[in-house]
Amino acid sequence: MAQPSLDPPRPELAATPAEFVAALRVLRLWSGLTYRQLTAKARASGDHLAVSTLASALSRSTLPRREVVAGFVRACGLDERAVAEWVATRDALLAASGQAIDQETAAPGRQLPTELDSPRRAAPSMLPPDIRDFTGRATHLKALRDLLARQPAGEDRPDVQVTAAISGMGGIGKTALALHVAHALCTAFPDGQLWIDLRDAEGSPLDPGDVLARFLRAFGVDPRAIPDGQSERAEIYRTLLAHRRVLVVLDNASSERQIRPLLPGAATCAVLVTSRLRMTGIEGAWHLELGQFTTDEAIQLLARITNDERILPDYEKATEIAEYCGGLPLAVRIAGARLAARPAWRLAHLAAMLGDERRRLDRLTTGDLAVRASLALSYRELDGESRRLFRLLACFDVPDLPAWLAAAVLDCPFEQAAEHVETLVDAQLLAVAGTDPAGQIRYVYHDLVRLFAVECAAAEESEEASAQALVRGLGTWVTLAERMAPAIPGPCFALIASPVPRPPVDWADDYLADIDPLSWFDAERAAMVSASRQACRLSLDDLAFDLAGRLEKYFDLRGMYADWASLNIEVMAVCRRTGNQLGEAVMLRGLLDVKTWTAGPGDGTAMARLHSESARLLATFDALGQDQGSSDAAVMCSWALTAAGSYPEAVAMGERALRLATRSGHLGGEARGHLALAVATFEQGQFEAATTHTAAALDRARKLGNSRWEATALQFAGIGHRELGNFDHSQRLLSESLRISRAYRDNYTATLTLLALARLYFKRGDPKARETAEMSLALGRDYHMTHHLAEAFQLLGEIELAGDCPMRAVPHLEESVALWRTRGWPSFQAAALTSLGQARLHSDQRAARVAFEEAHTIFVRLGNIDKAAELKALIGSVESSSADRETAVF
Repeated sequence: MAQPSLDPPRPELAATPAEFVAALRVLRLWSGLTYRQLTAKARASGDHLAVSTLASALSRSTLPRREVVAGFVRACGLDERAVAEWVATRDALLAASGQAIDQETAAPGRQLPTELDSPRRAAPSMLPPDIRDFTGRATHLKALRDLLARQPAGEDRPDVQVTAAISGMGGIGKTALALHVAHALCTAFPDGQLWIDLRDAEGSPLDPGDVLARFLRAFGVDPRAIPDGQSERAEIYRTLLAHRRVLVVLDNASSERQIRPLLPGAATCAVLVTSRLRMTGIEGAWHLELGQFTTDEAIQLLARITNDERILPDYEKATEIAEYCGGLPLAVRIAGARLAARPAWRLAHLAAMLGDERRRLDRLTTGDLAVRASLALSYRELDGESRRLFRLLACFDVPDLPAWLAAAVLDCPFEQAAEHVETLVDAQLLAVAGTDPAGQIRYVYHDLVRLFAVECAAAEESEEASAQALVRGLGTWVTLAERMAPAIPGPCFALIASPVPRPPVDWADDYLADIDPLSWFDAERAAMVSASRQACRLSLDDLAFDLAGRLEKYFDLRGMYADWASLNIEVMAVCRRTGNQLGEAVMLRGLLDVKTWTAGPGDGTAMARLHSESARLLATFDALGQDQGSSDAAVMCSWALTAAGSYPEAVAMGERALRLATRSGHLGGEARGHLALAVATFEQGQFEAATTHTAAALDRARKLGNSRWEATALQFAGIGHRELGNFDHSQRLLSESLRISRAYRDNYTATLTLLALARLYFKRGDPKARETAEMSLALGRDYHMTHHLAEAFQLLGEIELAGDCPMRAVPHLEESVALWRTRGWPSFQAAALTSLGQARLHSDQRAARVAFEEAHTIFVRLGNIDKAAELKALIGSVESSSADRETAVF
């Protein structure tokens, strides 16, 4: 038969099912093929079309089955794109017409017994109504629609049924998303949409056999013909769904065992599962875990629910409400429903109500919606020990939780505790926050889940049990930190601990074996700070100062001076209030160190305050019989006395520190004592003695294995040898110190070493002096190192002065003098004043004389006769020059 047209008919021109079938008849004429020829071509392409089926389909005005249309169009010689267009048009017409699918248009397959047939029965459509105000989840919607609507072609395995599993905590919006997706896919599954909530009114899991009976009845199976056995019901169910395009939505699944019998066997069907558990046991399933709403999504949902003008104009309060809801869609929906029901309420009123943590869960309820009830469902399904862990972990007011904390609070082996943690994660009552720098998995409560856990703890745990768990957990943090702290290169303070007994941690050696100590502190720092502050609030002063004390070396190494000072001040206040003298002394020791050498008092009393406070600290440690603490305090006293120019007293105090350290076995104290003596002798120009002490300090630092203190000792040794003229040796020592400092990102030590190198280059006439001094200046500014800034400005001024640029030197030296005035270290101040006077000689001799006179007064007070004499000579030269100018005028 000749083709009547060069182009095949277009399916989209059909406006009704009858017109669509008429177009199919035109397409057959266009193909020029008989029914038998079309059947043969279909068979060759893998389609199964009987002659009688084609003849019947093209002789009626109702829409043929989907597979009949696809096979027929393909047999007529059109490509797959055209096939898809014809099928899509057929699906659209079906959705618009509401055509019933009778027995003849149903998919071919094994015929069920006559009593199971239900001719002309409509396809089941069990979906609850879609959610009018559905918000967000755009990415998830697209992914699910693309995945589920691909049936049956276009994938690597078109013969495999697609299953998508949505998991997430209670109230996160799993059901809402599944329902919205299911409604969007109705036309893609014209043979029916099955929906079941797999929990009954009391929250108990439904029996899968009962669910199968419901589904069979939905397909018209006579209840009398439904067998009693679950396996037989599943066989009939799968037979019914064979070759049909049905979407099965299983909501609130409790286990893989519950849903496995409900999975169709046909690749033409798709399954969408929601569960609070991760259904990892479903073979080949595509998993999607829902997270919290963003603030913007939560506010958008609030606006859609209330449908009034209160939300968007008051964005600040809307944000507050969203934050109190923790991004949990159920909580946001309840808040929105309460607002919608009370048009007179202002957002500030609801925000204030939700701001009360003790009543927040009470107020997040409306009608049959309640956050507490949603969480209680998950909680009830836990075993007893997992419930207990859920309650006890909520006692800790920390940003996240490591798995080992579970072993501490349950007082059980680590492996057993880790299993309980994972049970909570599977139940969506605890979330994985990620992996920390030490390689540990961190866990977090959702804000509302934590409130629920606190309620459960208050109702089911005694105060004594909760307190014991808290003390065990905090004590375990201290114990692990004590094991890690010796490997942290930092201040050589004695590790002074409280008398609180440490909980047993038999698992700790294996657990910590492969963890880098510095990475462990990186990981635990935020939690330990929060834990220490919680201990303060509860007046657990010993644990508070133990936690804070174990962080000091880490804070110093990382340059976290503000955090260090803030925490020590808070803990020290608690120790003072509770009469804990040891804790107060330990906190004061660290506070003096950080406050003195970073941005301390700007009134010129930094070193004077160090003297008075370290003397008080020394007296406290002496009274407590803490020789190691006394040694640390004596070193601070020695530094302060050196700064004040009280050199004999500084040496005596340094020697006392050394004796106390040696007697008490405080190797770090010996290193500190020798360094204090090096500084005291260096200030007096006794460079040989100074280098002897730096060598001893370096020896102790290396025995201690404290590489950062080794860098400090190398630094001061390099400075000493520089002043002795041993420039090559000095540069080797300083370069090695800088290498160590940079390896640990220790900017404080590196800054002073760069200064020392810059001055060495300056002495050698090396042009790298300026660049190196500027690097030190930049670091000093970044980290608020006033002492180092003052010295860097002084050196830059001296470099300009040596380059015969006195006017460029003046601003640097003025800045240096101003900074030295804030430090209270007169010898440095006098040196900067001397250089400033020299820079001003050529432009302002009066100002130069003022600088020289102030420097002279300081050197006289310090007893530095040689320097005082030099200044006297400079003052004399200025006076002589002034007299010569006056004589020349007259």
